[in-house]
Amino acid sequence: MTKAAGKIDKKWVENYCHGDNKSCQRYQMEEKGEYHPDNMLPDGSIDQSLS
Repeated sequence: MTKAAGKIDKKWVENYCHGDNKSCQRYQMEEKGEYHPDNMLPDGSIDQSLS
């Protein structure tokens, strides 16, 4: 699930990738070295359509 692939909604890219990525659940988990699924959105929810 990369923004380059165009699979996530523009709002996620604008609000988390280019905005406040410190509030991104994925970012926080990566910083701690914790696993997160590829289809996890920045707010921590899972989007099954990204599987």
